[in-house]
Amino acid sequence: MVKKESRQNIRVKKHMKIRNRFSGTAERPRLAVFRSNNHMYAQIIDDTVGNTLVAASTLEKGVKGELEKTNNVEAAAYLGKVIAERALDKGIKTVVFDRGGFLYTGKIAALADAAREAGLEF
Repeated sequence: MVKKESRQNIRVKKHMKIRNRFSGTAERPRLAVFRSNNHMYAQIIDDTVGNTLVAASTLEKGVKGELEKTNNVEAAAYLGKVIAERALDKGIKTVVFDRGGFLYTGKIAALADAAREAGLEF
């Protein structure tokens, strides 16, 4: 019988391969993205000390109030704009993009494009 590996395990393996290639530093932190079935989360992380510098998600009242749905491309784009504004307020201009093992299409690409348009460089 052929056993098929779960999509979750495949995504985690991809994420580990990506994380082995780069990590966030104080000069250029990592923009980590995670999406669940209902929400999206974005964090800017300095991996040298293990601190989250900036975070945003569609669970927050301010973000959720602006959105009709929290799990579509429009929500991802809005979240990208929010995380970029918060990063720029903290003085973070350049980041390394960590797609979290997800394919760079749809919601992930929308978040990245919106963050770039709002002023983040990666």
